[in-house]
Amino acid sequence: MAKISVLDNCTIDKIAAGEVVERPLSVVKELVENAIDAGADSITVEIKEGGISFIRVTDNGHGIDVKDVKTAFFRHATSKIHTIEDLLHVKSLGFRGEALSSIAAVSQVELITKTKNALVASRYVIEGGQEKSMEEVGAPTGTTMIVRNLFYNTPARRKFLKKPATESSYVGELLEYMALSRPDISFHYVNQNQLKLYTSGNGILKNVIYQIYGKDIAKNMIEIDKRTEYFRIAGYLGLPLISRGNRTFETYFVNHRYIKSTVITKAIEEGYQGFLMQHKFPFTILHLEMESKWLDVNVHPTKMELRFAKEIQMYERLSQEIKQSLLKKEQIPEIWEKGRKKEEKEEDVPEKICLPPILNVSKEASAHLKEKVLEEEDFSFDNKKNQSTPMQVEEPIPDYYVMTEEVSQEKIFQPSFLTKEARKSHRVIGQIFGTYWLLEYEQQLYIVDQHAAHEKVLYEQLVKEMKSKEITSQVISPPIIFSVTEKEKDALFQYSSYFQKLGFEIEPFGGNEYAVRAIPYNLYGLEGREFFMELLDQLVLEVGKEEWGYKVNEKLASMSCKAAVKGRHEISRQEVESLLEQLLSLENPYHCPHGRPVIIRMSKYELEKKFKRVL
Repeated sequence: MAKISVLDNCTIDKIAAGEVVERPLSVVKELVENAIDAGADSITVEIKEGGISFIRVTDNGHGIDVKDVKTAFFRHATSKIHTIEDLLHVKSLGFRGEALSSIAAVSQVELITKTKNALVASRYVIEGGQEKSMEEVGAPTGTTMIVRNLFYNTPARRKFLKKPATESSYVGELLEYMALSRPDISFHYVNQNQLKLYTSGNGILKNVIYQIYGKDIAKNMIEIDKRTEYFRIAGYLGLPLISRGNRTFETYFVNHRYIKSTVITKAIEEGYQGFLMQHKFPFTILHLEMESKWLDVNVHPTKMELRFAKEIQMYERLSQEIKQSLLKKEQIPEIWEKGRKKEEKEEDVPEKICLPPILNVSKEASAHLKEKVLEEEDFSFDNKKNQSTPMQVEEPIPDYYVMTEEVSQEKIFQPSFLTKEARKSHRVIGQIFGTYWLLEYEQQLYIVDQHAAHEKVLYEQLVKEMKSKEITSQVISPPIIFSVTEKEKDALFQYSSYFQKLGFEIEPFGGNEYAVRAIPYNLYGLEGREFFMELLDQLVLEVGKEEWGYKVNEKLASMSCKAAVKGRHEISRQEVESLLEQLLSLENPYHCPHGRPVIIRMSKYELEKKFKRVL
């Protein structure tokens, strides 16, 4: 048996560092969070070789008092909590006191810091956890942290780093999240002496979205700002037009902390249900503010996970608020000429363009900027917001624009097309291709997909009946007899109440066989057995899970689709007028249960463009 011994402090520090410092991204995250906690409103991050050889984070925050400089590098040394009870009320991004000691254990660190009342700054050098020097220097108020040669003393860790370009992309993505989390802070990101990101710090989130994602994204988002008994939610919801094929762009922050949460993700997607096509995910930038008593932030060393005290209530309210905000915006896609941009309102375009204040260039050069080269060793902030010492800029310089005015939110469209008064003026022109109905209203041509419209009406009817427990069943004779495995039997037992809510009547038939004696009335005349077995197969995968509401909605959508009138099936004008009346009375008539558009439109102007009546 191997002898048990106590590890030396150097080994302990390096092992502990492995929990906090995984790659350059980890270093930047910890240092930027410290800068934010120090009250900085200007933060600059500079890296070289993906941050492996060089990282510098400069801020204009409060600084560190000279007597606390060395202490700051001790393990579990922090100014943010003092007792275990403080964890219940912590509001800072960092609080464990592990960051600086962990970083210093695996790199060569230089700290320059000065408080407002100090006459001079302090410069402290520590390498591999060993102090090298401490001296007085001249520097502005704030802190500059320089980290060189990450993992120089732990080559086994260093070889697992990826290429510098990949590590740089991680850092860039992190700083975009940081800028979105704090639009009131001016962020500068410099990679290989090139300025990659600049935000003004004017506190306008829409401007940061514009800066990072561009105008097409910014102008297709709607604002949300709601307060509930559990949280406040503010930010922007992307219209279905800018949905994505994965969850990468579901961005949200809790008390300015960027996190990943299954609860929030599910709530967002539930709120978008009925607005997006299947396998599409929303584009969101959301800020949630919650009292500390509802949160546990001490879950994971990276602080990327939170635990919520009221998960179910939060899930329900968040999804509800997102859905209600989306319903306020008309979402009928408009057709316009390919290759020509849709006419834009003046408020969608920034009123003026300016350069970051850190650039010393003339206005005449602003339209032709090509590249920004920053002097590595002579760049530092003073204690005034958005100010810095001059730097040299080499020509040419890149296109780099910063909005000084907020990108105005489009006025909420009042859906006059859906009002009772408007419906009186709808003129049904007729049906084309046996599938689409044409309506004319106020210089607009509306095209309605009859299958999607009927599907949507049936779906909403089913959901309403489920909530009010009014779904009716149709007795079938003979009954559907089927055999089940043990897993299927467990699913039948666990979800028996949900089958009843859907309108199925199921009873044992002896041994491993069961009989379906009634099916939902909407399935009558369809292949009920196939539908039932398909539903059972999906629920087998859900046994033991707490939530499966989205599966019920999926099956309701499927039921509606099977029962809806199909394309290329001509229906009478009276039938379509009745269908349109039902459709336009819904909260969300814009998308079928699978997220496909129900209605599209084309303006008279666009039609005349096609015929060259207008140019």
